[in-house]
Amino acid sequence: MAGLDAVSDPSKVCIKGMDFPDLENWAQSHGFRSGQALMLWKLLYGNNIWANSPDELKGLNKDFKKMVSENVAFKSLSLKSIFTASDGTRKILFTLQDGSVIETVVIPCSGGRTTLCVSSQVGCAMNCQFCYTGRMGLKRHLTAAEIVDQAVFAQRLLSSELGSITNVVFMGMGEPLHNVDNVIKAASIMVDKQGLQFSPRKVTVSTSGLVPQLKRFLRESTCAIAVSLNATTDEEVQPGLAPWTLREELRLKHKYKVLFEYVMLDGVNDSLEDAERLVELVRGIPCKINLIKFNPHQGSMFRPSPEERMIEFRNALAAGGCVVLLRFSKGDDQMAACGQLGRPAEHQVPLLRVPSQFRAAMEREQVSPSSSLPVDF
Repeated sequence: MAGLDAVSDPSKVCIKGMDFPDLENWAQSHGFRSGQALMLWKLLYGNNIWANSPDELKGLNKDFKKMVSENVAFKSLSLKSIFTASDGTRKILFTLQDGSVIETVVIPCSGGRTTLCVSSQVGCAMNCQFCYTGRMGLKRHLTAAEIVDQAVFAQRLLSSELGSITNVVFMGMGEPLHNVDNVIKAASIMVDKQGLQFSPRKVTVSTSGLVPQLKRFLRESTCAIAVSLNATTDEEVQPGLAPWTLREELRLKHKYKVLFEYVMLDGVNDSLEDAERLVELVRGIPCKINLIKFNPHQGSMFRPSPEERMIEFRNALAAGGCVVLLRFSKGDDQMAACGQLGRPAEHQVPLLRVPSQFRAAMEREQVSPSSSLPVDF
């Protein structure tokens, strides 16, 4: 049956890997009505309960509760540790059933907004040169249950302290659209009106540019999409995306805007000429552009662009008719900021060949890893 994720006890199923139709079918296969499945669904995700054990299944039919208790594994992951950055950002380390560790970030923002950044893979296969997670290589995909459980655990752990989570971004470890089946299912549970109840506009899936999967996501999901676009003349900083593929797809979606994410790298992609080329690349695509400060990490070849240059770059994009925002670091003193998640092993994925224009920029001033960055958790 679809949605039954592997758990440590093979005789039990992990129901957090099911969307509601799967859960309804599963309940009916055990002789119970769909109304009981809906009550269970609400206990798992709604009413600020987020049930994680049979003891929390208040109000269920006695026989149904007994069947669930005997057949269901409620957890696909367990809490390992929480780190708190100076700005209030929390980095949560979760241990999976196979012993792998993933990282999830909760970011308190202004105006009562709290953003949850979830991981979709253990490691990542994309090998983007500015991302620490990419140094790990890909270990495996996360199941839908393991993705959803990050949201459930974060709500249970931190909502009383930080308030309800209002936004979810698939911007943690991994390339979400490389794991497109499980990401689409997990996102559908998050936006279900009887589930975790997030607005589809406030659940954003980020991709480095996997075109077939991107087309599928835009056609099957109601959630938002963010596309990394970090070079205007060369595809060697990260895997390339042809922006024109979005122009065609977005004609089918009403009032839908793509968020382009552009990591600012000193001397690499932050010139006014880059800004002019970026304006042309996105022309005709309903979008916003998010300029992101690069967050250094051990082994990094790059430096962050100075704030003054980021502002000049933003102004040049705005003058070209773009809607543009600046995003500065949160959680970087605990390696919880964008591009800093994960812990590469001793044998890391090799760096790609660095184009000459990038080598020249890096040779001007080599990056020295900060002694304040924690490397051993």
